[in-house]
Amino acid sequence: MSLPSHVDVLVIGAGPSGAIASALLVKKGYSVLVLEKEQFPRFSIGESLLPQCMMYIEEAGMLDAISAGGFQFKNGAAFYHDGKHTQFNFTEKFSPGPGTTFQVQRARFDKILADEAARQGADIRYRHEITAVDVTKAQPSVTCRTPEGDSVTVTAKFLLDASGFGRVLPRLLDLESPSDFPVRQSCFTHVKDNMPAGEFDRNKILVSIHPEHRDVWYWTIPFANGVCSLGVVAKREFFNGYTENLDERLMTIVGEEPRLAKLLANAEILQPARQITGYSANVKSLYGNGYALLGNAGEFLDPVFSSGVTIAMKSASMAAALLDRQLQGETVDWETEYAKPLKKGVDAFRTFVTAWYDQRFQDVIFHHTQLDTVKAMICSILAGYAWDEDNPYVRDSERRLNVLAKICATDAPA
Repeated sequence: MSLPSHVDVLVIGAGPSGAIASALLVKKGYSVLVLEKEQFPRFSIGESLLPQCMMYIEEAGMLDAISAGGFQFKNGAAFYHDGKHTQFNFTEKFSPGPGTTFQVQRARFDKILADEAARQGADIRYRHEITAVDVTKAQPSVTCRTPEGDSVTVTAKFLLDASGFGRVLPRLLDLESPSDFPVRQSCFTHVKDNMPAGEFDRNKILVSIHPEHRDVWYWTIPFANGVCSLGVVAKREFFNGYTENLDERLMTIVGEEPRLAKLLANAEILQPARQITGYSANVKSLYGNGYALLGNAGEFLDPVFSSGVTIAMKSASMAAALLDRQLQGETVDWETEYAKPLKKGVDAFRTFVTAWYDQRFQDVIFHHTQLDTVKAMICSILAGYAWDEDNPYVRDSERRLNVLAKICATDAPA
């Protein structure tokens, strides 16, 4: 089937932000074309969802399909370091909204979302690679390479870049900006975990900290089929002393954390380990003439609190609502109505990510005394509610967390 020459909205990428935005816009009656470089299903990380995601999935009319998908139920996050345990149950959060979600193998999860968007009326074309973009005219255009190798140009009233780590518009429009985070690297795979019965709460993601290097951490994300996503994150130079074989490298580093090594003593690697370096990214602007950036296409912080899909879906919901108003003839201020409010929540996440690596937040969550009210507010951040300004740890995140960290540091047990 040939591509249309013009549509109301052209979405680059069929991942979570692209699927959500597309579904919301077709509900409003717009013609939406989605151009996706890959063929779905395809592998992706970012597998532990946060409860706020469920609000956007429901808004897009996809909740029944996801709930029927057989994914692993998730109700919180557990943390472990050198004999210390703590956990957060998301139903005990400060903010209103869903308190549970799922842990998902993204290949199938993303395919369900995309299929639902298509079922609702979005025109999704796989294996279409964007090769050029022109945003200098009244209506932007993109040129893509089709699966047959043809070059086709499509114009639209507006472009939404939901290309994730592909970062199509930032690359083609010179929007890239350096992240202020150090260059970190992740090494990961899926394993048949074969964990001892009763030794692990499969309803929670487990974040383990290296016993000697507190800025090195592991994720263990259980799925519903006895499989886990397993990964380690560290500064790039940490990995230099290990073998080049990624399977061996990952399992050697896992073996350095005694509890995790015990849990995964009988694990079987199901696919070759992969590695990503320097994944944190930023841009000069989240919008421009005839376009806006969604999710990871705009900014990606760090995987530690699983914020990526939540930010992607939040941006999709915000952008779709604003674009609907704009296409109806209203004047929309993308800076004050999109970029600034989206950044507010991203910055709340940023505060906690920074404090994780400099260990202030680790000191807080492992402290021997935890006030229920404060823990509930922090739990809301970890559950994805980073835009709830009724929460002091969103509204004034840096100052509040610094005060809390100082209290914990001076009240350490003898």
